[in-house]
Amino acid sequence: MDRRTEDRVPVVQVKNLTIDIPMDEGVLTPVRGVSFSIHEGETLGLVGESGCGKSLTSKAILGINDKKCRTGGEILFSEADHVLDLLKLKYGSEEIRKIRGERASMIFQEPMVAFHPMYTIGAQINECTRLHITSDKVKSKEITLDMMKRVGIANAEKRYDQYPHEFSGGMLQRALIAMALVCRPALLIADEPTTALDVTIQAQILELMKSLQKEFDMSILFITHDLGVVANMCDRVAVMYLGKIVEEASVREIYKNPKHPYTKGLIGSVHKVGTHNQSKLFSIDGTVPLALNLPKRCGFYERCSSRIEGVCNRLEPGRTMLDDDHSVNCFLYDKENIHG
Repeated sequence: MDRRTEDRVPVVQVKNLTIDIPMDEGVLTPVRGVSFSIHEGETLGLVGESGCGKSLTSKAILGINDKKCRTGGEILFSEADHVLDLLKLKYGSEEIRKIRGERASMIFQEPMVAFHPMYTIGAQINECTRLHITSDKVKSKEITLDMMKRVGIANAEKRYDQYPHEFSGGMLQRALIAMALVCRPALLIADEPTTALDVTIQAQILELMKSLQKEFDMSILFITHDLGVVANMCDRVAVMYLGKIVEEASVREIYKNPKHPYTKGLIGSVHKVGTHNQSKLFSIDGTVPLALNLPKRCGFYERCSSRIEGVCNRLEPGRTMLDDDHSVNCFLYDKENIHG
């Protein structure tokens, strides 16, 4: 990025976000005290295995989680002359609906199921245009067609009147991006936007997102489990495990100097160019535990080969700042609390 992070204005600040879901067996806590900020024109990668709470975190920003989710903390969103706490806005209210789509929008995980099969692609994109930009039918269609062309949909006038089943996976992804960007939001949330695409189309979509980000000066929250995509797309990375951010740093620092055992495991499990074809990839034993009635201990304790008995199984690690732009939640670097 051209400007230093501290010189840019935070578009969104998530502070101590928690999400509880009451169940018959107890309380499920998929998000447990998540904090991060995203600045103007910056891309933050949110990385972790399936079940770590990444999607619930992103949906909390837009206020689209299920009503049964009990959400706490703060989500501060910067407007032109003031800051809004999105969690204080009433569920489904006019205020949150104005933010959603116009100021912050989302590219959902599966383009095949993100569109309603009974409406044309143009009508579904145009709904955002008419809600947030203009109610004039002619102007709104012009704006929609212009955005469809910008995202690389050929013959947009014909495609406008086609249904989702008439689009390929790559074209549906482009249409989904057009829907998310038609109002030129300040914040774009991309929830694994290239998961269902082949490598060639994935590269095209990522380049498209980067060019549109530069054009619109957007901030992006990029959610993925693909560390190769993170290296290509992001400025900073927040590694998430069992509802908590366990490490956060710049992309260069994360790849060069990972600290948390989970981050090391993720990076070690990626095949590196130049290595022998038959060399074994590192794997992390076990799976992410269910976030139900969790004991007070490090969430990675059972899977960690570097755990400290008597500490990691009795206490939850706090955040340790290794330098101005690198933090980790791990007792291996929190000697003060261990001795305390």
